[in-house]
Amino acid sequence: MTLDSWCSAPRSRCNAPLQRQVIVSQKRIIVVGGGASGLIAAGQAAEGGARVLLLEKKSSPGRKLLLTGKNRCNLTNTDDVREFLRHFNPKGKFLTQLFYHFFNAELRAFFEELGVPTVEQRGGRVFPESERAQDVVDALVRWASAKDVEIRTRSPVTGLIFEGNSIKGVRTAHKEHYADAVVITTGGAAYPGTGSTGDGYKLAKSAGHTIVPIRPALVPLLTKGDTAPRLQGLSLRNVQVNLWINGEKEDDIFGEMLFTHFGLSGPIILTMSGQIVDELRSGNRVEISIDLKPALDHPTLDARLLRDIEKMHRKEFKTLLEGLLPRKLIPVCIEETNIPARKHNHQITAEERKRLRLWLKDFRLEVSGHRTLNHAIITAGGVETSEVDPHTMESKLVKGLFFAGEVLDVHGDTGGYNLQAAFSTGWAAGRGARGQGSRGGGARGQGSGGERERGAEERGRNE
Repeated sequence: MTLDSWCSAPRSRCNAPLQRQVIVSQKRIIVVGGGASGLIAAGQAAEGGARVLLLEKKSSPGRKLLLTGKNRCNLTNTDDVREFLRHFNPKGKFLTQLFYHFFNAELRAFFEELGVPTVEQRGGRVFPESERAQDVVDALVRWASAKDVEIRTRSPVTGLIFEGNSIKGVRTAHKEHYADAVVITTGGAAYPGTGSTGDGYKLAKSAGHTIVPIRPALVPLLTKGDTAPRLQGLSLRNVQVNLWINGEKEDDIFGEMLFTHFGLSGPIILTMSGQIVDELRSGNRVEISIDLKPALDHPTLDARLLRDIEKMHRKEFKTLLEGLLPRKLIPVCIEETNIPARKHNHQITAEERKRLRLWLKDFRLEVSGHRTLNHAIITAGGVETSEVDPHTMESKLVKGLFFAGEVLDVHGDTGGYNLQAAFSTGWAAGRGARGQGSRGGGARGQGSGGERERGAEERGRNE
């Protein structure tokens, strides 16, 4: 917005007679929500010279960030772009171009410059070297504040202000705030105690956007019967979980899982949970089959059982199981295979050995439901991505309205994928709001971003 005026001061105060002076007004941008995407969007917008107001409903920003990665903050993952995108729902392709401009290498360099060095751990997960989520929040707040972002807490936004098909500002409980652009980064509806109560969906809907029905993702599962409660606290590593829908195998995943008082949790269960939630909502029968010996095929496992039986032929069956299973699982195995615990191993029949082998490769639990959004790590569903420009995050329906983070219908697996999506969309939305989208490139971050972006674009051409 440019206002032209003529110098009306005395000639002695002008550089030349009637010299034309150009006064450029500062662009005003409001960011709604102070999570990962909101803080980086606000800083990016301010870096372009905009006047930025960040409105956060809670008493401090970054509340949900403090919970991520068990309070250690799993920032991203070292997977390459193609592998990274495989860890998202089908809408994940929306992130492709963003990742070629601001991805894991750029994010790690960004935090390094903020004084938060990072370290790669098991599974390519990236954490701050200190393993303290608070360090990440503090660094983002310091950075945004240094860019003159005004962070106003306890300021929930209740509505948007429109003029025709353009955004003009937001309403809070007691005031209207006007702006040239508004970025909605309110998060989803998971962990409502952190401020993520679905406000962004209501705001987006008021702007005419389609909201894909929200449901929990990365959420623990409920199981039928008392098997899981009996195994509460037992963690299984290096197992394969097979997903069965209506009697047909649909998926499998290898890793670690946990039994709880209500059912199942742990990394591989959480990863599968999004698909399971949708199947349950469709009324389908869902079963989890646990392969306790995934490294052994059936013939190899049978040979192992024969060797163990021969070696311990005078001992009881329960003693044989001590070399095969965690102690907590032994009573369950005895019950489900219907082999007497005190039966001597040399008395085990071929049919009983077969039942044991099949159970070790196919320990099943029927899924009866899932925990609520209060217990989910993220929210599935949200603003329909086809209504958002994937380069700038600007609404295709309302000029000057932008979205970033979990409010969008994009969700990924556990392992740093969702936070990277939040940072990348926030980075793009902040730049888009200030009028510099990712299409054209340019410097960013702390000054060295231009070189990183050229490298990202080169990666994009080479993919």
